[in-house]
Amino acid sequence: MKTLKFKLYQHKRNKHLKRTINAAGVIYNHCIALHKRYYRMFGKHLPSAKLQSHIAKLRKRNSLWQSVGSQAVQDICQRIEKAYQLFFKHNKTGVRPPGFKKVKKYKSFTLKQAGYKFLGGNSVKIGLRVYQFCRSREIEGTVKTLTIKRTPLGELFMVLVVDDCRNPEVEVKTGKIAGFDFGLKTFLTCSDGSKIESPLFFQQSLNAIKKASKQHSQKLKGSSNRERARKNLVRKYEEISHRRRDWFWKLAHELTDKFDILCFETLNLKGMQRLWGRKISDLGFGEFLQILEWVAKNKKKRVVFIDQWYPSSKTCSSCGHLLESLDLSLREWRCPSCQSINGRDENASRNICAVGASTVGLGDVRLATPAIAV
Repeated sequence: MKTLKFKLYQHKRNKHLKRTINAAGVIYNHCIALHKRYYRMFGKHLPSAKLQSHIAKLRKRNSLWQSVGSQAVQDICQRIEKAYQLFFKHNKTGVRPPGFKKVKKYKSFTLKQAGYKFLGGNSVKIGLRVYQFCRSREIEGTVKTLTIKRTPLGELFMVLVVDDCRNPEVEVKTGKIAGFDFGLKTFLTCSDGSKIESPLFFQQSLNAIKKASKQHSQKLKGSSNRERARKNLVRKYEEISHRRRDWFWKLAHELTDKFDILCFETLNLKGMQRLWGRKISDLGFGEFLQILEWVAKNKKKRVVFIDQWYPSSKTCSSCGHLLESLDLSLREWRCPSCQSINGRDENASRNICAVGASTVGLGDVRLATPAIAV
């Protein structure tokens, strides 16, 4: 499966799609209300089949709801049911049940087998109307679902999930393995000694964000000036997100072209977020790893994660001596056993590489045994 995203051209007929998204938001909230009422009465969530049957009857009496296709309603009911199943399965771990959403912030609706038709070129028929989109690439494979998404700026995008039947890319084997250690000052430290600095896109644009945010807060609520200021603020955030994501994709391709196996330490992102807050969000470790795994899978490369409690920073990469404790402020330390000087990040990346190699069965190196947290 592959996901393709295309932007719809701005046109006055796009108001019909936005109205459909609003109607889908109303249906979603109505379904949530029915679920809550059903749970209070019977102590369990409402089955998707019953919910779909009830909404089908209501759609016949509501012209606004009729603008939402039957398959889009089916998708809404199924997504709510999945969310409740996850809630009942993981409710002891802090998972919350699905809640109400503001209609004006509701984002999308999804069509599956019917309700759309591609007319050739860059035209697509959704419902009874024809829309044009920016065809930045060819649509290869069978289209499984079509989703219309609305951004905070009010722009519309068409997201396609296609069954990609193309031949896989030609494998390029380098025979190299590397370990990587994430850091706050240095984005990645590689076991071969190289370092990759993070551009910190949010930090670069912080002054522009503060200025746009201040202008937005000073405008009268409900006024057109406030709406323009809101869109200006959203554009600033979108620019940061796009620049960071572009950098992640380029870095992922660069690393997968250079190495066959890439080893990383499992990160506790929520704990790091509590400690360092905005800094972790700006670095975007989680998003980068998602992109890297996708690129590596396409190129038939491998991403290996070692145990998060493995003491990669406290273990000497030369002799294997393990320190009892190592303060976070210490960036270098001398091994009491072999007297070698270890840089914190460089040493950790070499250990991650060694443990990752043992995990996949390469070489006679230390086994990836979890360490006791101290």
